[in-house]
Amino acid sequence: MSTKQCYYEVLSVSKSANGDEVKRAYRKLALKYHPDNYKGDKSEGEAHFKKLAEAYEVLGDAEKRQLYDRYGHAGLRSSGMHDFSSMGFGDIFSMFNDIFSGGGMGGFSTRGGRSSRGLDLETEVELTLEEVATGVERTLEFERMDFCETCKGSGAKPGTDPKKCSTCGGYGQVQQQMSGVFGMSVRVVTCPDCSGKGTTITDPCEDCHGSGRTRTQRTLNVQIPKGISDGQVVRVRDEGEPGEYSSSGSSRGDMHVYVTIKPHPLLQRRNSDLIAQVPVTFTTAALGGKITVPTLTGPEEISVPTGSQHGDVITLRKRGLPKLGSHAVGDEHVQIFIEVPKKLSKQQRELLQAYGETEGDHVTPQRKSFLQSLKDHFKTHSSDKKTK
Repeated sequence: MSTKQCYYEVLSVSKSANGDEVKRAYRKLALKYHPDNYKGDKSEGEAHFKKLAEAYEVLGDAEKRQLYDRYGHAGLRSSGMHDFSSMGFGDIFSMFNDIFSGGGMGGFSTRGGRSSRGLDLETEVELTLEEVATGVERTLEFERMDFCETCKGSGAKPGTDPKKCSTCGGYGQVQQQMSGVFGMSVRVVTCPDCSGKGTTITDPCEDCHGSGRTRTQRTLNVQIPKGISDGQVVRVRDEGEPGEYSSSGSSRGDMHVYVTIKPHPLLQRRNSDLIAQVPVTFTTAALGGKITVPTLTGPEEISVPTGSQHGDVITLRKRGLPKLGSHAVGDEHVQIFIEVPKKLSKQQRELLQAYGETEGDHVTPQRKSFLQSLKDHFKTHSSDKKTK
């Protein structure tokens, strides 16, 4: 996965900024990058708008901010972060409605753009290559907002019901008169009394204080399929947060599990194939022999052919990774690197010198071809000079 930008940089605030400063910074930038206001490239504005929401979810929450300050983005993996990439603008404004409502800064309706489907959450898991090869089940522990058990999500004290908002008549929106250079104009904005819900609560639930929701701890077992790649996402349906309260029920969002693959110390991945770079001695390369190579199931002994060259590859069929959603399996490619000793004993030096004296009698085909090409090149080069 790509490296995320620092949340403090996203909101253009210092690490010492207090909660109110963070809130003001987010509100100012979110209104600037909202598609109704942003004058630049719409896709760029949308992407930045969602980055701002993600940053504010963390820096606007004391617990999440403490985790982030201490451990960075990795500290938020199990904190139940929302997946803003899949949300609409109405959903995001609904989450932080208290920031945008009132003060003449309305105009972004959450009622019309808000879906009865709940918000998605996201988290991250890290796998080893060995786990990618077999698939693995991971237990996730995270927090999410759920309907209050006491009031079942209505926000009203048991035995009572929410009342129709007297300000907007249950529509969730009101008209607002505004003066400008061309005179008075009328603008439809979110109702400031019911925050777009169309209902108000006169006798709130004591457990959730009228919000209809409480934060709960959730433990979830997720099956990660074998062959998955770095950056891919496993979606677990209906494990997000519930949608807007309704007497007819509400559907939940999903949990998006982002997968990162931990680098292996001896093996490199290339799609479903694996690559191992293994040093061998000059003697083994020349005479052939046995070497031990790493595989996903442990060390394995293989044969090096006589006369192996630097960079030669020995392929171990079907010793790579499974292909996602298929029965096919990749290969492992063992690349040989001939290691030249930097220090020689007296006996080794004498033996190599004796061998070197015989090399002129046994020129290899590759060296013979190189020497001929070298000779032809300089012969041609010399002839060109004489012609000039």
